[in-house]
Amino acid sequence: MRAVLGPTNTGKTHLAIERLCGHSSGAIGFPLRLLAREVYDKVRAIKGDAQVALITGEERIEPPNARYFLCTAEAMPRDGGGHAFVALDEVQLSGDRERGHIFTDRLLHARGREETMLLGSSTIEPLVRALLPGVEVETRPRFSTLTHVGITKLSRLPPRSAVVAFSVEQVYTVAEMLRRFRGGAAVVMGALSPETRNRQVELFQSGEVDYIVATDAIGMGLNLDVHHVAFASLSKYDGQRQRRLTPAEMAQIAGRAGRHHQDGTFGTLAGSHGRDAPGFTEDEIFGIESHRFAPMTKLFWREPQPRFSSLAVLIADLEARPDEPQLAPAPEAIDLAVLKRLAEDPATATGLSSPGQIRRFWETCQLPDFRQQGVDAHARFVGRLWRDLRHGQIGADYVAARIGELGRVDGDIDTLQGRIAAIRSWAYICQRPDWVLARDEMAARARSAEARLSDALHQRLTERFVNRRTAVLMRGLGKDAGLLRVTLEQDDQVKVEGETIGRLDGFRFVVDPTAGHEDRKLMLAAAERHMPQLLAEKADAMLRSELGDLVLEQGELRRDGRAMAVLERGKSPSLPRLVLAKEFAVLPSAERTRLTDALQAWLDKALSPLTPLRKLEDAARDPEAGSEVRALLLTLVDRNGDVQRESAGLAQIPKDKRPLLRRLGVTIGALDVFVPALLKPAPRRLLQAIGADRRPVRPAMEAVIEGGKHVPAGYRRAGDQAVRVDMAEKLFRAAYEQRARQAAQNLGFTVDVALPTSMGLLPDNFQRLMRDAGFRPGQVRPLVEGAFGPPAPQRWSWRPPRKDKAPPRTDRAAVAVEGSAFAALADLMR
Repeated sequence: MRAVLGPTNTGKTHLAIERLCGHSSGAIGFPLRLLAREVYDKVRAIKGDAQVALITGEERIEPPNARYFLCTAEAMPRDGGGHAFVALDEVQLSGDRERGHIFTDRLLHARGREETMLLGSSTIEPLVRALLPGVEVETRPRFSTLTHVGITKLSRLPPRSAVVAFSVEQVYTVAEMLRRFRGGAAVVMGALSPETRNRQVELFQSGEVDYIVATDAIGMGLNLDVHHVAFASLSKYDGQRQRRLTPAEMAQIAGRAGRHHQDGTFGTLAGSHGRDAPGFTEDEIFGIESHRFAPMTKLFWREPQPRFSSLAVLIADLEARPDEPQLAPAPEAIDLAVLKRLAEDPATATGLSSPGQIRRFWETCQLPDFRQQGVDAHARFVGRLWRDLRHGQIGADYVAARIGELGRVDGDIDTLQGRIAAIRSWAYICQRPDWVLARDEMAARARSAEARLSDALHQRLTERFVNRRTAVLMRGLGKDAGLLRVTLEQDDQVKVEGETIGRLDGFRFVVDPTAGHEDRKLMLAAAERHMPQLLAEKADAMLRSELGDLVLEQGELRRDGRAMAVLERGKSPSLPRLVLAKEFAVLPSAERTRLTDALQAWLDKALSPLTPLRKLEDAARDPEAGSEVRALLLTLVDRNGDVQRESAGLAQIPKDKRPLLRRLGVTIGALDVFVPALLKPAPRRLLQAIGADRRPVRPAMEAVIEGGKHVPAGYRRAGDQAVRVDMAEKLFRAAYEQRARQAAQNLGFTVDVALPTSMGLLPDNFQRLMRDAGFRPGQVRPLVEGAFGPPAPQRWSWRPPRKDKAPPRTDRAAVAVEGSAFAALADLMR
């Protein structure tokens, strides 16, 4: 017999697996079914499915020819089962108040034909030597060192940390804080099913989350890639009282930090439940770092083979005291408490006379309290179970109905955990050889229900305690965000490692609206690092698609309603300066230049309707045009192609320069000087779109429109209507032609009113427009009395309007008072 003792991370379990596989058969007992399942998977990978069995209270995977058995201590054969190799892990649990007597019994009696191995802490060495004379004790040093680092704030908890708490509420509180501030955490508790535990551990091991929150179950051999262990508390409730952990218990948990030759650290967590956890004492720190602890003085023992002649004898044997001085009577475990409680119930105890019935009753009382509801509640459950078992086996239909009720996957985390605990009770019941009809089928149903519940619980835990988006961002920002995989989807969604963090609205990054307040800073930081790359990708895609649907609106070049560039005043109104929008400032220089050139090329093409205006601008800069013509051209450019004749200064323009104006497309009308090409809808809308003309613009530039307080650009008022200036000029020219043809008549001339009528100009408004140009309508002569036929046509006359000159000044300071010396001086100047 060999005892391999030492702290955590000494390779004890690995050694036991090697020795097991080196024998023809073997069995290892573990303190947790989670650990038994973990080793079962490892041995199965070496020996194959057909040779390896897993036996726990709730699960039994036993191929017909299995030779290697991985068990919980309770399910392990008491005498070793006749295997060549037998090992018991964590033998120091012989000092546990609830289960210590089980480990003590296996330590004393479980033996392998060829080799027996005990694995555990060095604190049990004196007791092992005393109880097992001749045992070979091998002490193994820890592969890595443990170092105390004091109190650590949650916000500064290093990656790859495990936080250990000692209540479900504390586990949830810490996990929720880690989700909010560090992206989330995996959660491991002893009550979890192996499937849920494995999937939660995989979250941590795969690096999807950098933190794991666990109860002290983490100290029982779970091999994790943990660098730091933080204690949320240093006390726990042990079933009897709230007490401080022993140094050995602290070391068992802290020893999870650092694996193989990777050193680890441990400490306490600041701010747990609004206050810091009490720190380690100097003696505790010294003991944990040097692996030196006070030796165990007693192991708990309970009679493993009681007599079943009567309930009183059974209870007396279970309460008997051991003979060895190294052993102490085990505290009353829950199975014994339930036995005594039901023995006092006459309805239950009546009829329990034969040893066979009493043995069966005691086996029923040993049903584990998976629900953790206490003695009273558990005794009621066991009592109902015994009423079904005392006369035979439980019907398959009844068991199937109970399993079906518990197999529902709706509900929150606590509800699912309660159902898993309940289904574990039925899984245990179904594993007993003679308790349930159709045992194998019912056991399979129970395992299937537990698997479904485990999947649902894993999903709920992940949804509640893991914010994958924040976890991804935290990992990237804590290292090198440039290494993160950032993608821009077809719908402009921005994703980091597959998690949506926002979208590009045009070329502006918008944070995902579903993100919480704590995520926004991280998202903006990640977006800032990757925005040049993303915008470059989008700019390149936009250039490949020929920029898509660009429009000019309100002095901006827009795409899908978002400003791509702003048009600022350039050297001339027809040539605005293109300035990229501010969000493009983060684009790489080469991409920014490419985008600017592409937008400028599009803009040049879009501004082609303003070519007539550009000709005026070019001519206005030509010295050979003469100062008078240049002045007029500058006025036309400033007024975007139309100006009233009285403001144009035509009196100063030489006659020989007027052909130049005609070649430039300028029309000198009776009342207006204008460029007809600039009165079309396209150039007018374009002038307003680029911000060159602030006056209202008619989209269709109709010939005649309703008048108003402000006449649109390119129109002249005509009563309560307005007429486009080129159409008004057309009416004036038609009247001039009529006057020229009828010049010999001294009675005036007629004007064809069909043209203004076809334009939609009302008669009264037509006459008012004509008056502005110097045309005066005569009186319509009525028919003489008794005459029939159309009235005589209206005769018009023409008187030259006021000569072209600069508009008179209207400021009060320039008006001379009549009769004053200044008025006389003004008359002399005139």
